Amino acid sequence: MTDWPTSLRGRPSPPPGPPLPWDRVVLSVVIPTYNEMSTAERLLRRVREVPLRLEVVVVDDGSTDGTRDLLETLRDAGLIDTLVFHARNRGKGAAVRTGFDAATGHVVVIQDADLEYDPFELPRLLEPILDGWADAVFGSRFLGGGPQRVHMYWHYLGNRFLTFVSNVFTDLNLTDMETCYKMVRRDLLRTLPLTRDRFGIEPELTARLAQAGARIYEMPISYRGRSYAEGKKIGWKDGVAAFWHIFRSNALPPKAPRWEGPEFGEMLGEGRPV
Repeated sequence: MTDWPTSLRGRPSPPPGPPLPWDRVVLSVVIPTYNEMSTAERLLRRVREVPLRLEVVVVDDGSTDGTRDLLETLRDAGLIDTLVFHARNRGKGAAVRTGFDAATGHVVVIQDADLEYDPFELPRLLEPILDGWADAVFGSRFLGGGPQRVHMYWHYLGNRFLTFVSNVFTDLNLTDMETCYKMVRRDLLRTLPLTRDRFGIEPELTARLAQAGARIYEMPISYRGRSYAEGKKIGWKDGVAAFWHIFRSNALPPKAPRWEGPEFGEMLGEGRPV
């Protein structure tokens, strides 16, 4: 693999400097699933086309529509490295936390199974971490990075307002706190006390990274949002609950300890920043 992944060819060339260690870093892609029979296989095949060293970790959160049997078949076909089943539906946060525990790569990212987010943008998110600038990278739907499906205005407005409230507590200037694409160094991730079971994992993970003093970058991404008829699961009750999760994660214990991890290149054994 070159120092510029295939998925990014055709974009502006990277700035001059030492080659980035694309071929030596393993990215763990944690995919929580719940009744995603119509999209799981297409998503996993697309993930496997991403030109990175990947560990694919899928956590089925008690699916009842045949997704579980499909995932076993896809694991046997080599599309999944680690497959974990929850006996009952516990929520996205619980599935994400199970996936984090199972991940062994240098960097971990959350990938929804519904094709709203394009896995081919993962190399672009990984670059600031490889370059030693960032400990975590969020993919923002609101920075104008690509095609955006035009629909569900109130969801858009709600996401922007929740991000504003979260920023008030964390003193970050994020544009998209609720994004699925949160990529974090695994050594940092292991220090964060995460407890939320449902969609509260998004503000909680954001709060813990802020408490740890992590260097967070945002990168623009495209977004192909689903309608409820197409299987979208998050609802207005989850939006209301997010206010409580923002307050709880920022104002109440447990808090993340300040993180003073090694430079990323040192973690890879180079003895110097990449």
